[in-house]
Amino acid sequence: MLKIVEPDFLFEDARGKLVQLAHAGFEQVNYVFSAGGSFRGGHYHKENAECFYVISGRFKIAVEMDGKREEHIFGAGDMFCVPPMAAHSFSYLEDTQLIALYDRGVEHPDGTKDIYEYGI
Repeated sequence: MLKIVEPDFLFEDARGKLVQLAHAGFEQVNYVFSAGGSFRGGHYHKENAECFYVISGRFKIAVEMDGKREEHIFGAGDMFCVPPMAAHSFSYLEDTQLIALYDRGVEHPDGTKDIYEYGI
């Protein structure tokens, strides 16, 4: 279900690091901070693929789709994508910073959102 991906470009030297996460294909980009011990998610998107890049921290993600369930632990530098219709939830093991990229964007023109609750 989850697709592990690599950033488009990575450059690192003595001055620091540049990570190009994507150069096209995303309508919405969010910065997310979650405190260690917190829980987020418990939903799915009918239309959106959602990709995540972990800036810092660690968390466990549970993903469920078509009766199958996966759990993964991700940390700084990891990048992955959750496909449409895959329910997902996050349990933060420590303070975590993420970038979340949506291919279509969550808000519809009529003000409704492509976020549907799911107990995972």
